[in-house]
Amino acid sequence: MYAANHWGGSFEIADGAAEDDHSRNMDLDRGALSRQQHQQHHELDETQQSWLLGPPEAKKKDKYVDLGCVVVKRKLLWWALWCVVAAFVLIGLPIIIAKSIPHKKPGPPPPDQYTDALHKALLFFNAQKSGRLPKNNGISWRGNSGLSDGSDAKDVKGGLVGGYYDAGDNIKFHFPMAFSMTLLSWSVIEYSAKYKDVGEYNHVRELIKWGTDYLLLTFNSSASTIDKLYAQVGAAKINGSQPDDHYCWNRPEDMAYRRPSLSVSSAPDLGGEVAAALAAASIAFRDNAAYSKKLVQGAATVYKFARQSGRRTPYSLRQPDIEYYYNSTSYWDEYMWSAAWMYYATGNSSYITFATDPRLPKNAKAFLSILDFSVFSWDNKLPGAQLLLSRLRMFLNPGYPYEESLGGYQNATGLNMCMYFPRFGAFNFTKGGLALFNHGKGQPLQYVVANSFLAALYADYMEAINVPGWYCGPSFMTTNDLRDFAKSQLNYILGDNPRKMSYVVGFGKKYPRHLHHRGASTPHNGVKYSCTGGYKWRDSKKADPNLLTGAMVGGPDKNDGFKDSRNTFGQNEPTLVANAGLVAALVAITNSGKGVGINAVDKNTMFSAVPPPFPATPPPPSSWKP
Repeated sequence: MYAANHWGGSFEIADGAAEDDHSRNMDLDRGALSRQQHQQHHELDETQQSWLLGPPEAKKKDKYVDLGCVVVKRKLLWWALWCVVAAFVLIGLPIIIAKSIPHKKPGPPPPDQYTDALHKALLFFNAQKSGRLPKNNGISWRGNSGLSDGSDAKDVKGGLVGGYYDAGDNIKFHFPMAFSMTLLSWSVIEYSAKYKDVGEYNHVRELIKWGTDYLLLTFNSSASTIDKLYAQVGAAKINGSQPDDHYCWNRPEDMAYRRPSLSVSSAPDLGGEVAAALAAASIAFRDNAAYSKKLVQGAATVYKFARQSGRRTPYSLRQPDIEYYYNSTSYWDEYMWSAAWMYYATGNSSYITFATDPRLPKNAKAFLSILDFSVFSWDNKLPGAQLLLSRLRMFLNPGYPYEESLGGYQNATGLNMCMYFPRFGAFNFTKGGLALFNHGKGQPLQYVVANSFLAALYADYMEAINVPGWYCGPSFMTTNDLRDFAKSQLNYILGDNPRKMSYVVGFGKKYPRHLHHRGASTPHNGVKYSCTGGYKWRDSKKADPNLLTGAMVGGPDKNDGFKDSRNTFGQNEPTLVANAGLVAALVAITNSGKGVGINAVDKNTMFSAVPPPFPATPPPPSSWKP
């Protein structure tokens, strides 16, 4: 081994040969020798300095931090930390401050014209109320009335006070009243979210309850079996000369003539409709268990009365005070209609067994494609009943043994919808585009709105199960086609017509001002006019002193013509049924608020009483006789 020599020399002893070589080299290059000696002196100086001053200064080593999964330089870690702090100060802190400042939440989209009309259409029911009115009724020119109604009905405790006046007269017809409540309840069941969004949910339910409270008075609703049903309060003779509800022109508050209570001992149609109204309302009031139960019990009682084999005569037959105004042409449609509602309200399979028994649609002529049977109205519930039962098939699809009839009902529903379109030529339309479902007779609009409701509702049913449409022969019709039809009819009513006028009082700038309506035409001036003393207001050319906001009048003729006169009651008289259909159609079509289409919650509300699963074996035959 060789030891280092800090002084520049070697500890080895050189041999002779090396010395001879050294001598020869020195002789040959003295300049090189001089340079070598200088270099040795320089290295000596550096070596001496290193010895005197100590070892050279060591480089600083990088420090590291072990984070467990990775080792990083401490400087890098500090740099990253300061970047996070800087980002928080520059970005995060301003965001926190901005979010902490209270902001006004964006409101819902502005209401469309259908919602504006809906608000007004519901007010019509407030104006038609009979009985002791609540302080918040909202119609300044109306007061208590009909407080003696039913005083001749000795079996009814407290009389028949309450309910609604039917139209421009002061008669309370229970058949169309019950149908109106059924329609309103159906619209609430399907579109409760929309009603809530537009602020009318509590209002419409209060209106329904006003009607169903009264209907519970029209029979002994606490009993399980009854033998009669009150059909109306008030009466009017055709071309009569004695004081009654047509001969006199009085505000309801000023009635001083006799108002008889008419009862019937056979009412398969009226009884079925009252049962449907109470059953439908019981679903709309499911959040009020006590009241819902009361409605169901009443519905079961009056349904049983309607179905009794010895009571199958139509309620209006040989009843001159009823027959002229609200004559019932059949009761099989009410049987189907009420059975469907009773099933949805109770879940009792006996009701759906009856509704789907093949003999029922046969007796009702439901599958014969009779043109007028495709029009939904107070006298023909077939289209509504078929759609209601189609709902069961579309959403629950119970299958055997119900499928045959349910499938037939849905096929019939599709055909009914096909008939709504002008291209298929089933019904005539005015040049302005109004469907003439009642063939150009008076009161056309009530038929238009009721069927527009069904069209919009069926479109929502299909969309809820992701079905884009259906076939009308070779033509595929979409859900948008149905909605466009319903909108076209409502648009016509609200002013998109040849006369450029609205047929809903108070909507738009131009609307009827001379209604065939006693309360609207007679001033609320503290004067009590006699039976004939009100004729001056009936015959007056002046506009109505009291605005009957939201009333939809009868409508134009088959040529889009309209006479704004109190004498043209077929055109200018509003009715309870018409406005119920209008309300239902408007809430189905409006896009205001968040509730578009039937909601998932609403879709299932109808079935909350239906006990799954459906029976896998056929139920026992029903005990009815065709």
